Amino acid sequence: MDRGTEAGTPPGGPDAGGGAAEHAVTGRVPLAVVVVDRDGLVSHWSTGARRLFGVSRDEAVGRPAVDLLPVCGALPEEDDTTPYGAYGMYDGLGPGLESSLDGRLSYPAAGRARLTVTGPGRIDVLWWAYPLVGPGQERLLVLAADAGALRHEDAEDDGEAAVERIAPGFALHTDFPGSPELARRLPDILPSMSVAESARIVAQVLELGYPVLEFSRNDRVPVTPDWGVPRRAERKARRERAARAAASGEPLPQDVADEGEDIEFVAVRERLEFLNEVSGRIGTSLDLSRTILEVSRAVVPRFTDVAGTYLREQVVAGEGFPDGVPDTTTMWHRVALEHTDEPGRWDDVVPVGEAMPFPAHTPFFQCMTSGDPVLVPRISEQMGHMIAAQFEKRDIRPLITHRSMLVVPLKARNVVLGFMILLRHPERAEFNDMDRVTGAELAARAGLVLDNARMYTYQESVAETLQDSMLPHIARCMAGCDIATRYLPGTLLGRVGGDWFDSVKLPGSRTALVVGDVMGHGLNSAAMMGQLRTAVQTMAALDLPPAQLLRNLDDLAQRLGEHYLATCLYAVYDPIAGELHLANAGHIPPVLVRAEDGSSELLDLPTGAPIGVGGVPFEAVRIRVAPGDRLVMCTDGLVEVRGEDIGVGLATLCESAAHPAASMDDACDTIIRALNTRGGRKDDVALLLARLNGIGPEDVAEWRLARDPAEAGRARAAVREQLHVWGLASLSDHAELLVGELVANAVRHAHSRQVGLRLVRGATLLCEVDDDDHTLPTLLSAGVGDESGRGLRVVSTLAREWGTSRTSAGKTVWFELTLPRR
Repeated sequence: MDRGTEAGTPPGGPDAGGGAAEHAVTGRVPLAVVVVDRDGLVSHWSTGARRLFGVSRDEAVGRPAVDLLPVCGALPEEDDTTPYGAYGMYDGLGPGLESSLDGRLSYPAAGRARLTVTGPGRIDVLWWAYPLVGPGQERLLVLAADAGALRHEDAEDDGEAAVERIAPGFALHTDFPGSPELARRLPDILPSMSVAESARIVAQVLELGYPVLEFSRNDRVPVTPDWGVPRRAERKARRERAARAAASGEPLPQDVADEGEDIEFVAVRERLEFLNEVSGRIGTSLDLSRTILEVSRAVVPRFTDVAGTYLREQVVAGEGFPDGVPDTTTMWHRVALEHTDEPGRWDDVVPVGEAMPFPAHTPFFQCMTSGDPVLVPRISEQMGHMIAAQFEKRDIRPLITHRSMLVVPLKARNVVLGFMILLRHPERAEFNDMDRVTGAELAARAGLVLDNARMYTYQESVAETLQDSMLPHIARCMAGCDIATRYLPGTLLGRVGGDWFDSVKLPGSRTALVVGDVMGHGLNSAAMMGQLRTAVQTMAALDLPPAQLLRNLDDLAQRLGEHYLATCLYAVYDPIAGELHLANAGHIPPVLVRAEDGSSELLDLPTGAPIGVGGVPFEAVRIRVAPGDRLVMCTDGLVEVRGEDIGVGLATLCESAAHPAASMDDACDTIIRALNTRGGRKDDVALLLARLNGIGPEDVAEWRLARDPAEAGRARAAVREQLHVWGLASLSDHAELLVGELVANAVRHAHSRQVGLRLVRGATLLCEVDDDDHTLPTLLSAGVGDESGRGLRVVSTLAREWGTSRTSAGKTVWFELTLPRR
């Protein structure tokens, strides 16, 4: 069936196509658009309004709206010739429009009025009023159409066409001068329509210059006046026949019964259309906060005037599914509040974010424990006082008393996740049993959507927790270098991945820097990443050379399984020697930025095969670095984009890494911005940036000690003198004691070579003692009569940190002391 006439063709005209029956139920007519501000003055007057009411835009804007809509009196019954249903005798603008214009109504309304216009004659007007809530001065949108234009010459013999619904259709491109916010919000205010329908209306608007009114059997309308029911005279006659049948005991006339069935059918259909429309507006996102707002805004103002949404504490916290039936101790969080009252009226009294329990005698407790809707046709003074009693120091009675209330549960899998409190203004029709059924169905659909969002939020939280537990929280300052890192998940649904970075403290004030990438995504890759990262930390603590460490890691991956594949870049920075020792296992090369001239380069390293391939040797190289140089290590997700040569990304990495930055974090952000803005990135990103500050010779003191017990005294004296030179005399007592213990142990266990002692002044005071014995010392619990075993206990107690590690020649025992504040 043709849904409407072509542009400029009167509905039902000879060029519209189709038979008379079709034209009796479909068509479009011009539509007037009027916007009224909060002072009751016209702020917009469309071309259609000028044509309908005979007043120009310049004459209308700024004038009171009621002055431009003069009432001519009641519509005579004999003039009731429109086929769209009569309303009987009426006067004035109608209570709906009058209340809308003076601000008493805050929900959509519709009706019919008989108005005088400029020049001779009167006009029979169908109108719709939509309150506007939000920023700006606009308060009311009024749409109007000439009812006379809806008459059809081809109507049925009884004068009544088969129109069931009349609805305003609105073009999205209609210009609202001075009201861009209103124009943007119009698609949400007015009925939805298909793309094809919208295109046809837009085409007509562009040609005729004004919106149109479309009426058909299938439109969804925010407000549906009582059109499409028989005319007043027919209804009166049917009531009389029904009364006579009841008095005589005869069966109810069929046409009277059919009328009741038709009206009931229309009401049920409208409820289903409303639910379908709401279902289409909620659940557009898996974000819990956005879903909550969608649910609240979907029912205001069409179904209710106030909607408060409450959720259980576990749901808001993103925890698991709440257990047990709610009770008086259950905390409920107010997560959303939508209303059509004046702005701010509810905000101070019942703010969003508040948590509270509900007493057992309230309708809310009854709803949450039974899982069924609770209907209160009107909140009495007594009930209003009872509800207000739970709000300390706040009187909410003016907000709720005499309003109709419906409390509906938000359920999923037979568990109450929350509930919605719906209130209607006193002048609006009370909630009834059909509303209770509609509210229950609405809440059921909303509960499923909320539960989906809750489960996604919970799973996302679990993934983030797992990822955070696997990624190290490394120190920003290591011996002779500063470090900054970034991690970016590849997709919002895949926050757990196989990319990682790490730093490990090594003997000799050195630092190991690691970046790795397990192939694949998800939990399996994350689990493998955790195993490999732990293995790297363990082997780094043994001070294995970079090539040997990767060799051992490759062997481990093969033992774990044939599908374990990863790339890894391992670098050891020696700040005293000013040297990097690097080995690569199939990873992209690092970038070195020289402090001297600001140049950057990709380091030319032997690539090697990925970890897990097996049977491939790894090589290491040594590179000289200067204080202030920066080392950039990352995974390929940062530089690789599908469909683009990786060389482009590597070039961008070099360029962005060389960009001057005020801090390490700023440098990281510069790199991320330069590379992450390109489209097509799907992989995770791990980025590690190290500024190689070095440790100067003036901050290092070394001694070689003979294998003589008397050397412990010499070591204490040397340390005392050096600390005095460095201005750290306050550390002398502890440092001398601990150095004496370590040197005495080293001299006792050394085999042939001398004992080494080194002090390093950096972020802490580091002391290292090395010898050629490979046996690592351990803490002992010395008894009262034992003559040994107390030295390391003293070191463990007094030092900020201490440790031991094997070296190629033997072992090193070290401790750190905190420097005094200056």
